[in-house]
Amino acid sequence: MARMVVIYKRPEDPAAFERHYHEVHVPLAKQLPGMRKYEVSRGPVTSPSGHDDVHLVGILHFDDMDALRRAFASEPGRACAADRAILAPDPSLYQMYLYEDREL
Repeated sequence: MARMVVIYKRPEDPAAFERHYHEVHVPLAKQLPGMRKYEVSRGPVTSPSGHDDVHLVGILHFDDMDALRRAFASEPGRACAADRAILAPDPSLYQMYLYEDREL
């Protein structure tokens, strides 16, 4: 399984971010070919180290890295990337991680 994890820092206008994320970004992402599951954090995101600047975590699941790459090379994938640039235009406002996992 491959995953894309996107961590969004607290936006200037949380209500506007939430509205755009759930009304625009999520519907775009749900069109990604090959996506198996889409999860988002609910409620506050906390850290044992005391960091409280994370607003939302999104996790997208794919069969493998090839499926993930194909999804984001598709038209819906390009639309998601363009919308992410609207949602979080400053690269310091989010972190993105792509990886394949394994069970231990």
